[in-house]
Amino acid sequence: MQYSSEIQTMCPLNRGPNHRSAPIPVEGKWVSPKDVIALSGVSHGVGTCAPQQGAAKLTLNVKDGIIEEALIETIGCSGMTHSAAMASEIITGKTILEAMNTDLVCDAINVAMREIFLQYAYGRTQTAFSEGGLPIGAALEDLGKGLRSSVGTHYGTKSKGPRYLEMAEGYVQQLGLDENGEIIGYQYINLGKMMAALSNGSDPEEALKQASGTYGRFDESVTTINPRHQ
Repeated sequence: MQYSSEIQTMCPLNRGPNHRSAPIPVEGKWVSPKDVIALSGVSHGVGTCAPQQGAAKLTLNVKDGIIEEALIETIGCSGMTHSAAMASEIITGKTILEAMNTDLVCDAINVAMREIFLQYAYGRTQTAFSEGGLPIGAALEDLGKGLRSSVGTHYGTKSKGPRYLEMAEGYVQQLGLDENGEIIGYQYINLGKMMAALSNGSDPEEALKQASGTYGRFDESVTTINPRHQ
């Protein structure tokens, strides 16, 4: 190690307090990590790209510092989906420090990686107090049945009011309106359930019927509209 001439001419002084770093919770244990390999847990990070055109949600399941499982969900940018596809291939098997310094092409995914790294570094993971953490595959639980991201899409204008296009239950086919023209419910198709039924050999019309449902007071509607065309 090299020292400047100014440092070399200084006399040494003893330090007084030398407190250890505060321990952080890691899957039910308190640890004082000095190396990234000491970090484990399941956590989430969200980032946006530079023009904030889209956003990415990143879920990682880390065991002993190594990324064993990754879920990348994107919204708002078509190019972001291709970057997410690449990220799903290259970040597993890396340490979280390696992954944070891997160019994931998309700004939003890079930001999500940075944010999730901070959560691991400060012991703010979802499994901080869960002994042993969660098994590999836990990230898929965020998707629910049909393994499809929960997407909400809603639109509104001053002159024509709101339009619900997609809710947690699925793709909105019809909006139910009361006598005042206010939304009181909707009819939807759960695309995840429908595709699962089709994959199992169900008749298309039967699959559509099984995946359809209503929410709210849709049955009390005075009138219904197609939110995409009316």
